[in-house]
Amino acid sequence: MGCAQGKCCVPRRQRGRGGVGGGGGGGGVGGRGGATLGHAAVPGAGLVLDYATMTVAGLYPDSPGRESQDAYLVATRFAGEPDLHLFAVFDGHGACGAACAGFAREALPRLLAAAEVGGAGRGRLVVEDPAAAFREALLAANAEMHAAAAVDDSMSGTTAVAALVARGALHVANVGDSRAVAGVWREGRVVAEELSLDQTPFRPDERARVKACGARVMSVEQVEGVRDPDAEGWVADEGDPPRVWARDGLYPGTAFTRSLGDQAAEAVGVIAEPEVKSVEITPAHLFFVVASDGVFEFLSSQDVVDMVATYEDPREACSAIAAESYKLWLEHENRTDDITIIIVHIRDSENPGPAGSHKMNCSSLGAPVALHTVQSDLPVYVPSEASHLNRDAATELPSSSSCSPTEQRLSCVAPSPTHPLLGVGKTSETPKLKESERAVSQPEESWRQRQGGVDMDRSVQHSIPTASC
Repeated sequence: MGCAQGKCCVPRRQRGRGGVGGGGGGGGVGGRGGATLGHAAVPGAGLVLDYATMTVAGLYPDSPGRESQDAYLVATRFAGEPDLHLFAVFDGHGACGAACAGFAREALPRLLAAAEVGGAGRGRLVVEDPAAAFREALLAANAEMHAAAAVDDSMSGTTAVAALVARGALHVANVGDSRAVAGVWREGRVVAEELSLDQTPFRPDERARVKACGARVMSVEQVEGVRDPDAEGWVADEGDPPRVWARDGLYPGTAFTRSLGDQAAEAVGVIAEPEVKSVEITPAHLFFVVASDGVFEFLSSQDVVDMVATYEDPREACSAIAAESYKLWLEHENRTDDITIIIVHIRDSENPGPAGSHKMNCSSLGAPVALHTVQSDLPVYVPSEASHLNRDAATELPSSSSCSPTEQRLSCVAPSPTHPLLGVGKTSETPKLKESERAVSQPEESWRQRQGGVDMDRSVQHSIPTASC
């Protein structure tokens, strides 16, 4: 959800909460719908990552030629480090939202890799302290965006949520209301572990912070005098959300409290300081999802985790979630938001099957995923490509499922007894990976800017910095 002047300026219809629904038909993306598949090894932790990405341009009947404002990146062997893998999603907003998202996608990996420990020559900060590196890189990207002549971010900007796998840990930095969530095996089922917290005026701490910077927090209805301007009883699934406004004007109207860009909003507390959460990857961590709020507007984190757990192939899970999100948007609105999703399965490099295949019979789900292997000596950058849909085309595609995923048998998602982090029967020596496990599914592409494109007990860090105006 963006700014009042951009993609979210139309007040919301009154609606009940959407969930993972059943029923056939409906608009969405069926099959694999252009989802891409990749493969990367984490030799230092004895893990393998199987990931899929998908992006679907929003449907805007009043602006049929509108370009997607979402962008994403996947950078395996990030900064030349075999144990670093970066996954990020950017959700632009405002008239120049696509340019802002594209700028952030180019700037973040460059600045993250360039950050150094205590000055030149003392090592990469992203290796020594990923959380500090994320903060430095995102704040620097924001400053560069302000200074860039080719990008007008006065009333436009982008969210950013980035997940960095670093050996046996996962570090997630968030600016805005895109989201990251992990699927964790707990007490016989897969549960959602939030890896980020949406930064919106719904959060009392964020609301208090922007108010201390001089902001007014009201919905569009309150600004227009339809509702009591002093009331704070906003309901997340009903009507227009609370937004950030200047004291003396009807701007910026952002439905988030942090972002990259949005120069006019900085004066009232909309900042680029990220919140960073770091967790140890345990045998219970089966996968994680990084996605724009086009996915989470009508689906909860648990809904999304349930759907991912239903599919062995992450491409099919991407398509199913995109289809369900698209369908729910059209059930509640006359448009859809841009939808972008990255799903990353975490499995043991010594277990040839999906994590947890020892606990469930997966024969009804077909053969294991066939990964295409190519040389992977260099990092792989996967830029985003929008899949443009319209209402007519969407109705021709199959729906994401014929019943609620919670009613389906979860497929191959229990943790493996041979997971390296269990430490059972393991030596201190890192196991030698098979050549196929070092391979990736796509050749390297030259890096270039494109537009469109339950906390665990073993958490090691959850850092929410105190930020000033």
